Amino acid sequence: MTDSVVPAGEPLSQVERVVDVFVAPSKMFTDILRSTSWWMPLIILAVCSLFFSYAVDKKVGFDAVAQQQLEKMPAQAEQVDAMAPADKARVIHQRAVGTKYTTYGFTVFIMIFVLIHTLLLWASANFGLGAKTKFSQVFAVVMYAGLPKIFISLIGSALLFADVGIDGFDVQNPVGTNIGYFLSSPALKAAGSFLDVFGLWSLALLVLGIAIISGKSKTQAAILVVGWWVVGLLLSAGVAAAFS
Repeated sequence: MTDSVVPAGEPLSQVERVVDVFVAPSKMFTDILRSTSWWMPLIILAVCSLFFSYAVDKKVGFDAVAQQQLEKMPAQAEQVDAMAPADKARVIHQRAVGTKYTTYGFTVFIMIFVLIHTLLLWASANFGLGAKTKFSQVFAVVMYAGLPKIFISLIGSALLFADVGIDGFDVQNPVGTNIGYFLSSPALKAAGSFLDVFGLWSLALLVLGIAIISGKSKTQAAILVVGWWVVGLLLSAGVAAAFS
């Protein structure tokens, strides 16, 4: 089958869609052929992101987060350490303010990433696999497939409020649900963060969703989705190695 067919029957509500992501994903992704509405995942992702940011702010503090992030970049850390105490404190505070705004506004960065990811998948599916997907359909699939990742924010927030893992807290990898959390090399940490329980769950959902809306086999969808996932892994590891 190469053409998508709009499903028959009653449409799913936004709440039903969110529930079905976890219990009946095929049914949910099929409903995207009828409607590409994605506002509910956005609200959920935004609320979870803000809750996590609040937890980091209250239990760790962004000055500590900025210091921890600086320590990941030895060259810059050495320059800052050589400064006079007042100048060093000023630089750390400036970085803390930037980190705070970035963390609280992370939903914006999520949406930018989703747009780029959608463009790559949409173009690859249509021009590489010969599918006839709409950009809005792929966008909705990416949004819903990303929902399992909210558990990273929720678990991270719960641990912080329980005063667990505050020492050495890493805002970029806050929970040990991936291999990278337990590694020390920046490049390996970045690559290992892709091998995340909830991230791989989202990856599997994305394969299923792309297969359904494109009318292609799961194998074809997997080659497409996992291929871009590998590219992201390699780029992330390369950037981490370059700046470490």
